Amino acid sequence: MPFYSFLLIMMSLEIWACSPSETSSSVLSTLDSLTIDSIYQQNGVTGSLVVYDQNHDAYLTYHGDRVNQGYIPASTFKIINSLIALEENIVPDENTMVPWDSVERGLEVWNQDHNLRSGIKYSVVWLYQDIARKVGEEAYRRWLAKAGYGNHDPGGGVDMFWLSGDLRITPRQQVDFLRRLYHDDLPFSQRSLAITKDILIYEQTDQYTFRAKTGWSDAFTPGVGWFVGYLETGDNVYFFANQLDIQKDEDIPARAQIVKDVFSRLGVI
Repeated sequence: MPFYSFLLIMMSLEIWACSPSETSSSVLSTLDSLTIDSIYQQNGVTGSLVVYDQNHDAYLTYHGDRVNQGYIPASTFKIINSLIALEENIVPDENTMVPWDSVERGLEVWNQDHNLRSGIKYSVVWLYQDIARKVGEEAYRRWLAKAGYGNHDPGGGVDMFWLSGDLRITPRQQVDFLRRLYHDDLPFSQRSLAITKDILIYEQTDQYTFRAKTGWSDAFTPGVGWFVGYLETGDNVYFFANQLDIQKDEDIPARAQIVKDVFSRLGVI
């Protein structure tokens, strides 16, 4: 590999912590830049990654030029949208069914009644669009500002602003929001926070729990893909945001796979 190519790869991966001793004790420091670059290459995609190690106050960032760039949140917005829906009493709880509007859509699983729990699991767009029309733009502006979510901008259509409108959030902001969610440090009730954390369970074993949400918007070229959340292990929590360029449908599984590959290389899962 030419030296300048190696240098560029090294510059794309940074690890920060509050002190050198804590950096050295974080498992994040064991992942070298060539390894993380190879994970993206093996998945055939380009993107950026932020991981935060709670116990050691350490960050790992991949492609630092992108982690502070704003992107449409797509379906990762369902996290805060669930909180808002509960606070506004649009839906009373995670189990109350919302009737399907009988409009046939591309995914068969969407063509039925849903609640917040199944809506998160299957990323049911129509459900959250129905919620959004009931919440209204004024309430969204208030909640997004109070929660410090992205650029706070719900412009571009009350049921489209997180899919193709004006809302933007950076990978670093995604991680910051998730950290505040985990620590109940958001302007929502304890009940709404607890329910949202519960419905975010993406994968669970005896060793770990992923609470996470995928996202994908094809309103841009390239498409915007996400996998954001946090990994709870026996003695630590790792927060993450993986943002990808989606060039083709075959790229979509890489959103979650890259994060799992990174944690596997770190020996966390």
